[in-house]
Amino acid sequence: MSFQTCMSSCLRSLRILSRDKKVLGPLITDRALLTLAHLGGIMFWGTPYSLKQNRYAIFACHMLFCLLSNCLLFFSLLCGLTEKLNKEFQSASSPCGQFYALRLMFLLTALRPELRAQLKQEGGVPLLTTVLEKSLSVQWKEQYEVVLNPTAPPISVEDSQQAQEALKILFNITHSTHTQDPEEGDASLYRHLAAVLRHCLMVSCEEEEAADELKGHAVNMLSALPLSCLDVLVSVPLAPDSHQMNGANMDCVHNLLMYMERKLEQVKERLTPVLNLLTECSRAHRDTRHYLRQQILPPLRDASTKPEEGKTMRNRLVRLMTNLDTELKHCAADLLFVLCKESVRRFVKYTGYGNAAGLLATRGLLGGQRSKATSSGTQYSSGSDSDTEEYRQIKDRVNPVTGQVEEEQPDPMEGMTEEEKEEEAHRLISLFNKLSKDPMALNEEGQLVPLSELRDLSMEETKSEEEHDDLENVE
Repeated sequence: MSFQTCMSSCLRSLRILSRDKKVLGPLITDRALLTLAHLGGIMFWGTPYSLKQNRYAIFACHMLFCLLSNCLLFFSLLCGLTEKLNKEFQSASSPCGQFYALRLMFLLTALRPELRAQLKQEGGVPLLTTVLEKSLSVQWKEQYEVVLNPTAPPISVEDSQQAQEALKILFNITHSTHTQDPEEGDASLYRHLAAVLRHCLMVSCEEEEAADELKGHAVNMLSALPLSCLDVLVSVPLAPDSHQMNGANMDCVHNLLMYMERKLEQVKERLTPVLNLLTECSRAHRDTRHYLRQQILPPLRDASTKPEEGKTMRNRLVRLMTNLDTELKHCAADLLFVLCKESVRRFVKYTGYGNAAGLLATRGLLGGQRSKATSSGTQYSSGSDSDTEEYRQIKDRVNPVTGQVEEEQPDPMEGMTEEEKEEEAHRLISLFNKLSKDPMALNEEGQLVPLSELRDLSMEETKSEEEHDDLENVE
């Protein structure tokens, strides 16, 4: 057995054994940690270790994570990682070592809040932005505009993975800034980062899966930045083939939309962040909302099918509004509601009252009213939502609950005499009175029975259980 194979087996075994915290005790020493750091391709003091074909590095890094959860060397290790990354990216050496240094830094910042604060204070954001730029070979055209060369080779899987690690750390240390008003210096820093994130959404990778992962982490990161700094996403000058809305560049928004559409087809994984991002961008930027509405909620011309039936983005999002995942259905409903300028009438028109009821009830809008400031506080223009000629012709026949044109049903009283109609009316009144006095409910067999019968049955079962318990106590 070779040395590497033996070492790999040992680290695999140690990683499994580390699930028992008693095993970790003998390994929480400076010597053990530095040995694992060396094997993982990370040296914090002394000469950097150049890692090329180290098959067991990942196990060493995972072991470091297990050990550091009970160790007092967090701060010195984090400082060492920051210094090492700075030196390595200046000399462009040991790319594999850089990756594992980033991975360990992510694990450390995910575990301890105080480390996130320290890294942010010590210039972690500009450092990691530089890491991101070098991983993606970013070249600048203007202050907040990255050169997008269509003939450039796609990003390699290794560079994409390194960029993803940097994005994960950036999210850990900046996620609390979303609701804050940044100072002038921070605003410039975040706009610079947003321009790099725009580039992440626009570039291609050697593998489609790597490109999707990169875009997913870029979406998470954009969601963490202050909304006021996201204007750089649409302020890039237009190209001849650009998507645009009223002169604003919508290429980045279009790519976000395509990313969301792919996720809609993939069992709804990672949909919540991109739905939230598109919703917030639509609230903050009028042209973005207009473009997204044009793509997701084009003017209605046909209502022969229910809003949730079909393959369009509108159909898929409406289906999500009744999903079992509470967060997901709220995010989908929020996006559509904002695209309707938070107008209850428009929202019901595009989704059907049955699908819209959940969000409307949550916001206290079941009555159909909308204040001038809207429930979210956003001010919208007063432009009207004009119906198409095709929709006007069928509007009166659309069932507002289902959002669908339904066939006219035959009159149930057709052919009845006046006496029979009066008798049927009395029977219905009697049934309503009976129902109000004794509501109905489903029993265990799924049959409708008076609620009083179920209550009596429940009391008998409770009494029987109490008698049974008394007998057991006596025995």
